[in-house]
Amino acid sequence: MIKKEIRINNPTGLHTRPGNQFVKLAKTFTSDITIQKDSNLFNGKSLVKLMKAGISQGDMITLNCEGEDEVCAAEALEKYIAGLEE
Repeated sequence: MIKKEIRINNPTGLHTRPGNQFVKLAKTFTSDITIQKDSNLFNGKSLVKLMKAGISQGDMITLNCEGEDEVCAAEALEKYIAGLEE
């Protein structure tokens, strides 16, 4: 399992549009992908679950990827989130 601690720098957080793009990217991998915020775990391949997380600017999340392509998944998703700093 790969775990990445990521601070959300995007002023609008991980709202619907970037959340949808995150889910689309996550679904291209076979690994299980979850987002942990505080003590809650959310399915990274479900937009509804991701929106329930209420991820805002400044939040610290943990990206968890587990499976045969976990390294590629973690790198791609971390890069996507980092690119949201606009």
